[in-house]
Amino acid sequence: MFRNEIIIAGVGESDIGKVPELSGVGLNAQAVKRALDDAGMKLSDIDGLVTGYSMTEPYFMLGSVLAEYLGLKPTFCASMTVGGATPAAALHHAAMAVATGQAKVVLVTAGENRATGQTRDAAVQALTQVGHPYFENVYGPLIPAFYGMVARRYMHEYGTTREQMAQVCVQSRDHAVRHPASPMTERITVDDVLNSKPIAEPLNMLDCCLISDSAGAFIVTSADRAGDLPNIPAWLLGIGERHTHEHVTMAPSLTRYGAVESGEAAYSMAGLGPSDMDFAELYDCFSIVPIIEAEELGLAERGAGGELFTSGDATIEGRMPINTHGGMLSFAQAGASGGLHAIVEACRQLRGDLGERQVTNHDVALVHNEGGILSSHVTMVLANQRR
Repeated sequence: MFRNEIIIAGVGESDIGKVPELSGVGLNAQAVKRALDDAGMKLSDIDGLVTGYSMTEPYFMLGSVLAEYLGLKPTFCASMTVGGATPAAALHHAAMAVATGQAKVVLVTAGENRATGQTRDAAVQALTQVGHPYFENVYGPLIPAFYGMVARRYMHEYGTTREQMAQVCVQSRDHAVRHPASPMTERITVDDVLNSKPIAEPLNMLDCCLISDSAGAFIVTSADRAGDLPNIPAWLLGIGERHTHEHVTMAPSLTRYGAVESGEAAYSMAGLGPSDMDFAELYDCFSIVPIIEAEELGLAERGAGGELFTSGDATIEGRMPINTHGGMLSFAQAGASGGLHAIVEACRQLRGDLGERQVTNHDVALVHNEGGILSSHVTMVLANQRR
């Protein structure tokens, strides 16, 4: 439907880490300015806006708030809440808006000041948001506990090991150290991960994503604008969604999720398959998650996702580089911004000018966002030229 019709014209990110001088809205505005500069556009070029949600800002209609703050009066405006899958779903909605003529140039932005904009108690309270209020939260589980259940079941059923999960974290940190904007600058070892503070067995502190101040933005428009841009755009070849449940007690399985179907839809639209992907940016809120996604998306056989990381194949120098910016485990995570940074990284890798973190083959990228407890899945295939 969208193959060769929609492009991401520009990308941008806010300052990353702890940015106490900026509010969540301010972080979004900073990312937007940088995305517009990257695309060679002005705010007056934007007639569509899609954003996510915020747990640090007291706004109900965040899309309208951001439009007001930026001075926009869009013909298409939406605030989305699909957990970590929000940025990819927003891309899907933006593409549909452009394809159907509802808008010509759509801004997608998300992020917040999670690290400095809320107290520790508020941060813990936010971790209860995905539990069922009547049938799960009464037992006190937080988000890490749910993912700990997933990890333990996956280990039992497919033989995934703690050392393999720890290697995911080690690789993510090695990639993040190469990123000039990363707040994480020291490498870690498998022993560091295994000996870090227990959080929700079998997950330790270093198995869990960061809490950051961060935002990201990208500009979506029609492919006929590609020749007018100062930088190489990312062509949207395929995109697919699958939403299987909201609460983990309703999940049809603890070892099979909707990435299989979202991936199949994206591959089908693109006319490509897993073997055609040069690198991947996978959602990694916890160390078990990219292992599961790699298997569901066909980058590894069932039960072999852990080996993909321990073999070195998923490093920047490997056969299938994964999370070349460090992911949420070692680069940034602030609500919906985590998956958006993955989209930004993919677009930059496709241009081929990232120095020591640049992958060798960079024509086609696979990007996957997930939200909730592996509840909502959106997969996209991006390329650096029409295919």
